[in-house]
Amino acid sequence: MSADDRFFLISAILMCAVVYGGFSFQLAMGRSSFAVPPLVHAHAIVFMGWVTIYLLQAALATVGPMRWHRLLGWFAAAWMVPMIVLGPWLTAERVQAGRTPFFFEPQYFLIANPVGVLTFAGLTIAAIVLRRRSDWHRRLHMCGMAALLGPGFGRLLPMPFMIPVAFQAAVIAGLIFPAAGIVYDLRKRGRVHPAWWWGVGAIVATLFLAEVIARSPVGDAIYRAVTAGTPGADVAPMAFGKPPWA
Repeated sequence: MSADDRFFLISAILMCAVVYGGFSFQLAMGRSSFAVPPLVHAHAIVFMGWVTIYLLQAALATVGPMRWHRLLGWFAAAWMVPMIVLGPWLTAERVQAGRTPFFFEPQYFLIANPVGVLTFAGLTIAAIVLRRRSDWHRRLHMCGMAALLGPGFGRLLPMPFMIPVAFQAAVIAGLIFPAAGIVYDLRKRGRVHPAWWWGVGAIVATLFLAEVIARSPVGDAIYRAVTAGTPGADVAPMAFGKPPWA
């Protein structure tokens, strides 16, 4: 196994461990359970499914067989479709029900979460388009996965103590993996591969985009339209909720 193969495989294992570990930790602490609506189960199956696919693909790309890697790759491309649907759908449902996590502003959460899913999709599609250029393919896929790590880190970090930047902190924590890639490239090649700048730049840019939209009249209009006639309409859109212990 080459040094590059080892780096990307270990990175994939650690990234997936963040997601598995974050959700398992909350379950073990009694803060989450399996007694949830079908939409939550569907969302969990689809997104956890992607995490597993990513890990399998990293393993197949390093130890083979490559034929299976290519075959699973097209399956994974199709798998993104329900992710793009279910991610924003569950976000809207949580906001409509007035159940946004108290350390997030509901309106920001409504905008930023779907934007994050679209960032993941854009980076992953770019990786697929550039699949014949393995240097770009691997790095863009890794950045795409990093864009999904917010929920994992959000269940490991002390989010209540990170208000008012809890959402941003969870997303930025995921950039530790592309940052490791940058350091790896510098040490091994003496330069940073441009894919890292595109990937990291896209994630950071979409955080700013979500911030601008959420705090604009456009964000106000989106929130009103989504929550009309639901309990979420009575929740202050740009205020943090009350902690359960308050």
